[in-house]
Amino acid sequence: MRNLLFLAIALFIGSASAQTYPTKAIRIIVPFTPGSATDVMGRIVSERLNAAWGQPVVVDNKPGAGGSIGIREGSRADPDGYTLVLVSSGHAVNHVLYKDLGYDTLKDLSAVAMLGSLPSVLIVPPTLPVNSVKELVAMLQANPGKYNYATAGVGSGAHVSLEKFNVATGVKAVHVPLKGTPPILAETMAGRVEYAMVPAVSGMGPVRDGKVKPLAVSTNKRVAALPNVPTLGEAGFPGAESTFWLALLAPAKTPAEVVAKVNAEVNRALNSPDMVERLAKLGTEPMLMTPAQSDAFIAREYNELGKIMRDAGLTPQ
Repeated sequence: MRNLLFLAIALFIGSASAQTYPTKAIRIIVPFTPGSATDVMGRIVSERLNAAWGQPVVVDNKPGAGGSIGIREGSRADPDGYTLVLVSSGHAVNHVLYKDLGYDTLKDLSAVAMLGSLPSVLIVPPTLPVNSVKELVAMLQANPGKYNYATAGVGSGAHVSLEKFNVATGVKAVHVPLKGTPPILAETMAGRVEYAMVPAVSGMGPVRDGKVKPLAVSTNKRVAALPNVPTLGEAGFPGAESTFWLALLAPAKTPAEVVAKVNAEVNRALNSPDMVERLAKLGTEPMLMTPAQSDAFIAREYNELGKIMRDAGLTPQ
């Protein structure tokens, strides 16, 4: 009887908190640098939530260790809905790559909403004497271990995409982990790394300006903003394709009613005509899911992407 009473009280408190939520500022931890695709999406979402609720929604960048530093901080926050974490597909593989994350990927965080899937673009320096994926792969295969590729850190979405590319094409190169997309672009433009994979939303500007050379997009269909850039499949490597996704999480035990309220508002924003148009220009496709569907999606990626990283021969740091 006492347990039922406690349950009833907990449900009442949760329902009451959802009705009044939010009553103060909300923090969205973005575990990557400003200017990264994750950061861009975080700021778009924060604008919409602020407009809908009239409360400040602040993006707090906490980069490092493939996003795990910021994710760990978010997992330990009070489960009241006022601290959220925006993760990328790399979140699903950190358990393979780091010995001690300080959190359990599936148990310590709950999905609030999927935000979208983003194509990535395979880029090389403009001075590199290759003009196709086949030419790049031939160069790398002829010189195993000689050339460098850059990612946003061990376990980042860019790392996942490039390890899949490397395994599918059978190339061997030196991994240069950086702290986000901006330094990846800088190092590629300067010619200090020979290839990289960046979200199309971040790479479009440098591509248009001729500062990097695009060879392919990572998904199985072309990007409207880069109509002349083939897919990896069209370039001859269908097994190398990958998708970069983004999701909004909350600490486990955040009231389900609060999670549902945030999910509904995020999905409403993502499904609005102006947002659909805005995201399309960025090459982003909204992913409208419930919290339960989002949790199930991340669990599948946890298994499938984890296997890819193990197959690549990566071991925990």
